[in-house]
Amino acid sequence: MGLALQSKRRPPSVQSTLVPGGAWPAWSDERLLDVRLCDLPLKIEGSPLADRIIHLYHELEYHRLLFRPHFWLSNEWFCPDGVPGIAVPFYMVHPRLARLELTQMLEVEGGTPEWCMRILRHETGHAIENAYRLRSRRRRRQLFGRTSEAYPEYYTPKPYSKSFVQHLDMWYAQSHPDEDFAETFAVWLDPESRWRERYVGWPALRKLEYMDGLMRELAGARPRVTTKEEVDPLPDLRRTLRKHYERKRRHYGVTHPHFYDPDLRRLFSDARDHAGNPTAASFLMQIRRDVRRKVANWTGEYQYTIDQVLQNMIVRCRELKLRLTASESQTKLEFTILLTVQTMNYLHSGRHRVAL
Repeated sequence: MGLALQSKRRPPSVQSTLVPGGAWPAWSDERLLDVRLCDLPLKIEGSPLADRIIHLYHELEYHRLLFRPHFWLSNEWFCPDGVPGIAVPFYMVHPRLARLELTQMLEVEGGTPEWCMRILRHETGHAIENAYRLRSRRRRRQLFGRTSEAYPEYYTPKPYSKSFVQHLDMWYAQSHPDEDFAETFAVWLDPESRWRERYVGWPALRKLEYMDGLMRELAGARPRVTTKEEVDPLPDLRRTLRKHYERKRRHYGVTHPHFYDPDLRRLFSDARDHAGNPTAASFLMQIRRDVRRKVANWTGEYQYTIDQVLQNMIVRCRELKLRLTASESQTKLEFTILLTVQTMNYLHSGRHRVAL
């Protein structure tokens, strides 16, 4: 069932100190990286994000839920514990900053309307728990687990488990009981999810049926927590964009041992018979962007993380003086499979990103 995107209601705007001159969208990346986050002249009102928020409000209204999360700009997506609101990364409200995010991180998390709505529904699951203090309910604890369980820095998911819904990438519902609740809420709220059909026979269906009953109970009920608190709002963040991205890249970067040497040697060769063939390093540089994107689509991993694995492989091919031994098309296919396997090895090694 489709929901209208237009509404006369607008989410509140967010404004920060103006960058001198007002011509910052035309600045180079290098110049822009020296701007502090707090000095970015940004607001939600009038941006594409505002339309996504209105769409979210319509979905809540359709279920007769009175709760409406408040929004503010920050450095990343998150819903603070106890706050019935959602922080949104700054790049979501201006195309110039989205391009910078793409340059720095190789992708824009939430950058398409569909991706943005998935994240908004997920974060609203956290916010509605805060608004109605749902974590204290016994049945909630029985189905999802306790909020007091420590959040892991990294987690190793079970891809074939049917005890959890699948909404965000990388089986995110498996990372913590609170994420399980938020992901289940997101699937329930999504008018296109057809959850009753999709999850037939799954243990996760019990969670969805509980969510359906719980939200019917909350229909027409006013939230118990109504604070408009904003945690880490953009005007309070004084680090530069350069420092921000240095931190972010450190978090999602990888340091990989060269345990994939045997795989590279099976795919490429340093034998004299192939001395006239293209080098493996130059070939991988040529297909880098396309392969990175495909593996990201298949695995759900950040392109930046995949690119670090790929870069290590390129360096290693150069060090080993490897060259192609088969056609470029066949080699590209086999390397894409290899990179997917290595990305999944990275995923299951216990160093998995906590995306939100």
